[in-house]
Amino acid sequence: MTDTPETGTPVTGTPVTGTSHARTATRPPAPNPKPASARARIPFSRLLRVETRKLLDTRSGKIMAVLLVALIPASITARGFVTDPDLHTLAGTAGIGLATLLPVLGILTVTGEWSHRTALVTFALEPRRSRVLAAKCLPPLIIAALAAPFSLLVAVPVTAVVAGVRDLPATWEVDPAAMLGWMVTNVLVVATGLALGMLLLNGPAAIVICLTTPMLWSMVGRMGSTGGLLADWLDVNRAALPLTNGHLTGGDAARLATSALVWIVLPAVAGTVRISRKEIT
Repeated sequence: MTDTPETGTPVTGTPVTGTSHARTATRPPAPNPKPASARARIPFSRLLRVETRKLLDTRSGKIMAVLLVALIPASITARGFVTDPDLHTLAGTAGIGLATLLPVLGILTVTGEWSHRTALVTFALEPRRSRVLAAKCLPPLIIAALAAPFSLLVAVPVTAVVAGVRDLPATWEVDPAAMLGWMVTNVLVVATGLALGMLLLNGPAAIVICLTTPMLWSMVGRMGSTGGLLADWLDVNRAALPLTNGHLTGGDAARLATSALVWIVLPAVAGTVRISRKEIT
C-alpha cells in the first residue's frame, strides 16, 4: 500500500468494480462466413474473356488462328486467277478449307483443358461447369458465324483486281439467302466439333472421326437407295447443302434437323452430363 503525493490517500492495486463494465470496449460479433452458394458469382463476361484468351494461348490454338486468317485470302486469291471474277464464287471458295478447320477448332476448344490437365484449376475457380462449357463454346461459334462475312469482304477487292487484270466484267451479285445459309452451316460444322469433343474428351480421336465421317458417308451414299437415304438423313454435310445453296425446303429442313439431332444435340447433351459428373484428379 502507498500514499499518493497529493493527498496521501492509500491506493491499492484493486480495480474499482463499479465502473469496470463502462470502461470495457464493446466488440461487435464476428460475421458468419457466407456459404459457397451465397458468394458472388464470377461474371459470365469474365469467363468469356478468359476462355477466348485460352483459345489463342496454346500452340495449337495459335496455329489454327493463323491458318484460318491466312487460308481465306490465299484460297480466294488463288481461285481468282483460274475462274471468272464472280464475287459469290470467289467468296464461297473459302468454304472448302473452313469446312475442315472449323470443326477442329471446336474440338480443340473443349478438349484442351483435359489434354493440358488444367481442368482441375478451372473448375475449382468456377465450380458451375455448365457456365464454363457455355463460355468455351461461344468463341468458336462466333468465329464460325463471322467467317462467311469476312470471306465476302476479302473477295470484294480480289474480284475487282481480277476483273481489271484479266479485262473481264465482274459479277457482283450475291444471294443473301445463300450467304445466310453458309453462315448457319459454318456454325453447325463447329457445333459438331464441339459436341464430339465434349463427348469423347479426346482431341485426336474426335478429330479423326470428324474428318473421316464425310468420306464414310460419301461411300454409304453410293450403296444403293438405302445408303443414299441414310446419308440424306444422317450426314450433316449432305443435309446442309440446300441450306448453303439458299434453297431450303420443308423436307430439307427435316433432314437437316435429324442429322443435327444425331451429331450435335445428343452428343452435346451426353458430353455435358459426362463433364458435369466426371471426377477430376
